[in-house]
Amino acid sequence: MNLLKRQGFFNSLILYAGTALGFFNLVILFQRCLSIEQIGFFSLMIAISLIYAQFASIGIGNVILKYFPYYSTTDGKHNGFGRFIVIYSGISFALFTIFFIAFKNPIIGHYSKEKGAGLLVKYYYYLIPISLLTMAYTIFESMARAIFKNVLSAFLKEVLLRVFTSVSILLIGAAWINYQDFLVIYLVANIVIVIILWYSIYRDKHFPLSPVSVHMRDNKVLLLKYGVFTVLSGTSFALIQNLDILMLSALRKESLEFVGIYSTFFNIAVVISLPAKAMNRTSLQIVSQAWATNDLPKIDKIYYKTSVVQMLIGCLLFIGLIANRDFIMVLLKKHEYVGYFDVFIIVGIGFLVDITGGLNGYIMNVSKYYRLTTYFITATVILCVIINWFLIPKYGMTGAAISYTVTMFTLNFIYWLFVKIKFGLQPFGKAHLLVLFASAIALVVGLYLPLVHNIWFDVILRSAVVGIVYTGLAYLLNISADINEVFNSVLKFKKG
Repeated sequence: MNLLKRQGFFNSLILYAGTALGFFNLVILFQRCLSIEQIGFFSLMIAISLIYAQFASIGIGNVILKYFPYYSTTDGKHNGFGRFIVIYSGISFALFTIFFIAFKNPIIGHYSKEKGAGLLVKYYYYLIPISLLTMAYTIFESMARAIFKNVLSAFLKEVLLRVFTSVSILLIGAAWINYQDFLVIYLVANIVIVIILWYSIYRDKHFPLSPVSVHMRDNKVLLLKYGVFTVLSGTSFALIQNLDILMLSALRKESLEFVGIYSTFFNIAVVISLPAKAMNRTSLQIVSQAWATNDLPKIDKIYYKTSVVQMLIGCLLFIGLIANRDFIMVLLKKHEYVGYFDVFIIVGIGFLVDITGGLNGYIMNVSKYYRLTTYFITATVILCVIINWFLIPKYGMTGAAISYTVTMFTLNFIYWLFVKIKFGLQPFGKAHLLVLFASAIALVVGLYLPLVHNIWFDVILRSAVVGIVYTGLAYLLNISADINEVFNSVLKFKKG
């Protein structure tokens, strides 16, 4: 099993285990132990911390992934690359935090008038340490990716952090702690995963804090320029992912209540993106290495395979969730969710579009045209703001969902067109049409299967039928040679 398949396999196991745990937290524990407003603040806090960390890091994660292959040396000192990262990120976070504190009064002044926004007012300064830890984890994760050690980082973020969350929510349910204690435990959990990830890199003598070499000092402007350009694109993408939550909280009088409902359906839809997250942990760095040697055929091969596999698995998850709509609504329990399932469907389409685009954005981001990535994604952020501005006041959560999906389609279309024109690379073919065909057949079967009286038996039966129909068609149509290879290996093992 090659590196891409091996690490992709372990990352997939971790990510799907983490997703199951996250789904349990979100759909079961959160709905029974927290109010809609508390769920809304937790989602808003994560959205703000992600954007905060993106701005404050000034693109250092992208600098690590792109330039580590050029600055690594046989003596393990890496030209002082580790020290450069610490100085760079420390100064940038301190400067951004000054602005965050300076703008506290205008932000608090706006949100203090909104329903349920008292939590944001109360915990405003809590956002600073949680954002620092988010940035630190992102930096260490980029280091781990650069040296092809990304399984641990996946486990820490996707599983261990969620275990902490599960335990703390259960403690709330048992009335042993309150919501503030829950936030403190979440902060401590982030400290733990950052320390563990740092130690795993430090222990093996990766990224030592050796003096910055003359060569690196001479090229620091190049690195800083790349970081600034890519932080705009990276931050803009983070904005697209979280702008709907931010604007919902700002443009609707329901504030955190709407955010709680919307973020719940959005986070359920995140399940669809898991195939991409699992594969990208390894494939992104392979693409970066391929660019260093200008190996376009290798990039083209990975581009196509990741697009097909991500779409194939993503569609199965999407239609499976739609087919089990009644079950999801029963699990959510709260009556506030009734009538909003369409939000999930619309956002889910947005995620499918994005993962089917494959590595288009990253191929641009590590090429000499990386500046254009910034322009493209910044333009789509402006588009996203405009659409949200018009649709959210009138259509609320549905408007936010439409805005997200339109934005993701526009961005991926621009990326696809540019990569095709400039490099002659594009991931689409007959296999993608076959995925849509198999999805349509399996979805119709799932939707029209008679409802079983017992909801638990219904979800098992419905999921099994949809899964068998879909995977059977995918195998017979030979949509993905890699997926068929896995099935054939399993079948040979059983026969043996």
